[in-house]
Amino acid sequence: MRTLVVIGLLIGFGVSASAQQSDSQTKAQALAATFNKHKNVVKEKHGVRMEKFKDVRAEPVVKPSVAEYTGVYEVSGLGYLINIQVSSDGSILANGHERGQQFRLENARIEGALLTASKVYQDGTIDRFEGVFLNRTERSSPTAPVVTVFGLGVGLSKPVEIDGNTYERMFYHLK
Repeated sequence: MRTLVVIGLLIGFGVSASAQQSDSQTKAQALAATFNKHKNVVKEKHGVRMEKFKDVRAEPVVKPSVAEYTGVYEVSGLGYLINIQVSSDGSILANGHERGQQFRLENARIEGALLTASKVYQDGTIDRFEGVFLNRTERSSPTAPVVTVFGLGVGLSKPVEIDGNTYERMFYHLK
């Protein structure tokens, strides 16, 4: 009888751990999918043909060791920066700046490719932080070479307006 109880508990813990891993994978896939974009528009006016093409694909990247996520990540042209230090035991120290404000990430965890934390600003304001480590692949024309960049895709809890553009997510490339 004890054997059955022990086996039942082990199976229960296994299912719980599997469900948790699956949940982080699902969140990582969903967040990465928000960075996908495809646009192919052709207009012809007065004999002049104008074509716009953009294809962006994002795939979560799970590294063999969490320490491999260590680095400085930056949003090109906006001055947003995150410095992430991950030790081999999985502890994470991270800080950065955005819109002239310094912040640090507290209670940071990496599960698969998903990074979650609390973003704490210098003034004490706390915001949730959720990002996914991903490969972002981009083509600017159907015949252009594919360019792949590794980085951190972050979903913003509140949209941010910069120079008339509204951002709901940011892609921080690894410097």
